[in-house]
Amino acid sequence: METFQKREVQMMQNVHLAPETDEDDLYSGYNDYNPIYDIEELENDAAFQQAVRTSHGRRPPITAKISSTAVTRPIATGYGSKTSLASSIGRPMTGAIQDGVTRPMTAVRAAGFTKAALRGSAFDPLSQSRGPAPPLEAKKKDSPEEKIKQLEKEVNELVEESCIANSCGDLKLALEKAKDAGRKERVLVRQREQVTTPENINLDLTYSVLFNLASQYSVNEMYAEALNTYQVIVKNKMFSNAGILKMNMGNIYLKQRNYSKAIKFYRMALDQVSSVNNQMRIKIMQNIGVTFIQAGQYSDAINSYEHIMSMAPNLKAGYNLTICYFAVGDREKMKKAFQKLIAVPLEIDEDKYISPSDDPHTNLVTEAIKNDHLRQMEHERRAMAEKYIMTSAKLIAPVIETSFAAGYDWCVEVVKASQYVELANDLEINKAVTYLRQKDYNQGKDFAQASSYADIAVNSDRYNPAALTNKGNTVFANGDYEKAAEFYKEALRNDSSCTEALYNIGLTYEKLNRLDEALDCFLKLHAILRNSAEVLYQIANIYELMENPSQAIEWLMQVVSVIPTDPQVLSKLGELYDREGDKSQAFQYYYESYRYFPCNIEVIEWLGAYYIDTQFWEKAIQYFERASLIQPTQVKWQLMVASCFRRSGNYQKALDTYKDTHRKFPENVECSGSVRTGHMERDPLNLLPRKSVLPGPEIAKCNYFSGEKYYLSAFLGSSLHRSWIKRCSGICQKTEEVGKNERNKGTAHKVRQRWQWGLPWQKRRKC
Repeated sequence: METFQKREVQMMQNVHLAPETDEDDLYSGYNDYNPIYDIEELENDAAFQQAVRTSHGRRPPITAKISSTAVTRPIATGYGSKTSLASSIGRPMTGAIQDGVTRPMTAVRAAGFTKAALRGSAFDPLSQSRGPAPPLEAKKKDSPEEKIKQLEKEVNELVEESCIANSCGDLKLALEKAKDAGRKERVLVRQREQVTTPENINLDLTYSVLFNLASQYSVNEMYAEALNTYQVIVKNKMFSNAGILKMNMGNIYLKQRNYSKAIKFYRMALDQVSSVNNQMRIKIMQNIGVTFIQAGQYSDAINSYEHIMSMAPNLKAGYNLTICYFAVGDREKMKKAFQKLIAVPLEIDEDKYISPSDDPHTNLVTEAIKNDHLRQMEHERRAMAEKYIMTSAKLIAPVIETSFAAGYDWCVEVVKASQYVELANDLEINKAVTYLRQKDYNQGKDFAQASSYADIAVNSDRYNPAALTNKGNTVFANGDYEKAAEFYKEALRNDSSCTEALYNIGLTYEKLNRLDEALDCFLKLHAILRNSAEVLYQIANIYELMENPSQAIEWLMQVVSVIPTDPQVLSKLGELYDREGDKSQAFQYYYESYRYFPCNIEVIEWLGAYYIDTQFWEKAIQYFERASLIQPTQVKWQLMVASCFRRSGNYQKALDTYKDTHRKFPENVECSGSVRTGHMERDPLNLLPRKSVLPGPEIAKCNYFSGEKYYLSAFLGSSLHRSWIKRCSGICQKTEEVGKNERNKGTAHKVRQRWQWGLPWQKRRKC
């Protein structure tokens, strides 16, 4: 207890109560301040004034006479106590002397202490009461630097606008913008040279302007201007890596078919590319290979593509290599090139598109990437690879083995052993289609195998209409039409809507010459399939077999309304109208058929004959010339062309055609006779032995008359020897005998007149 009282006494000794005089003034002492901050006394401070007058604020050492500013003055606290002013971190006060060293004076104006503040103004250290700061001084727009910057901005904008116009397909506008950028860039260079040194010229801007201008010239097919612009860039040594642009120059020469210069510039560009940039070197070598192919230098192209396939194999190089070996006819190298093409890696990972777990987040990501842009690019790459492989197989299959089938079988086996297994079935289908195009139907006729599989299908399901129809097809192919009809009938009993069975039974009845039943089947089928062109054509065909051409024409017109561009249907209509004697309608449909399919030799022959009948020889010539292109081994088409030239009065052209035909077919008697005698038409000499010179009346009759058509105009269109004309007297007499109308008699009179002019004038009257 005593100890506690002692502690309480000690604590009370440390408590100091405020004096009673200050009890009513709680804020006394706050107006007291350190006189050291009184700036009004600085005017009377000699040391401060001398320090201000000295250079850079230097002043002599502080002496005792300035103690009024260096002495620490007491400051009254809020409780009335007096303490000396000291720094909060223990540093000496301004102007104080400590350890014989005087601390320099510091300014107080930067902290916001001014004379006005001491006179009652508000404390404003940031000078916010002065208002907003004055605006920055505007730059002078007329200065050369500003003009140069503005020109640079305009040139860049023009280059960007040119590129955008090119991407939008407006090539003309892109070229105009590129030219404007070139003009302004030249002005910019001149101004920069006047203001700064040549080293400060913006070479990147100059390069971009020239390159864009050359590119726009090239896409606008202004190749000379493009080459000149590229030359400006390439010859400027200040442009680094400009030599690669020689590849662009090579592309232009390739478009101009100047293959030697294209290869030269490609090789110069190849020398400019370092071995580090392997992809660029491969692309340039591919261009070199393409140029060699177009120039017909397949061996050089093979060397380029072989090097590419050994360094960095790709699909295009493998495909072009196969084509080159096909062009030179090297079978073994074709096979090796095809195998290299098959072995090119696609670099497509299909497993990443398969979700490995049931995690919903993983499944969501997998679904998101299944059709993104990268996936689409992979699809395009695979499609391109399949196209190259299929095209190469179609190209080399007929020549790499002794037969077409063996070549295709080899390609199929190679594809099956590669990453393109699914293409093997496509090749098999293409093989069958090729047989169909060649009309070699026997290659696909494995009827025994088809019949065995059809039996298996029927035994597994006797009431399946498709199985019964297929079985009927195998029997139909073997020629047993009655039995085939039974299978089709059974299929219809099981399913009356089986259109395949109904169509096939109609064909079967047609083969059996039961036309009424066949027509009934196709009419029923027409009620089910209203717009089936096949059904409509079969109905028209049956009406034609029933010798009812008007009904056949009517149904064929319905076929044309469904498929108006089918050349076979159009030619059939022309044939029916020709039988009916309507030449104008026949010509219309034959001409439409020729327009859609200009390789039907029967249609071409009919059109040529039509123009001959109407005496439009010049129009007939183009059809016979096309026929000669389709069947170059048939001499009759060249002879018809020569005949048309003769009839049109172009005798020299006709003779040249005969001579050219004779060179191609020297064994043709008719052609050689025409060339030897100078006749522009079929001549009686053609049917005589070689030693015969003049024909007799009977031969003339046989060759110059065919009903009302005659060819005596051959004599009128040629200048013959007098002895030949003299022997025409018998022909004249025979002409009058066989003449059936006034036209033949007139022709006979012309022949007689020509014969008379060949005789001496004394004997003309006797004739």
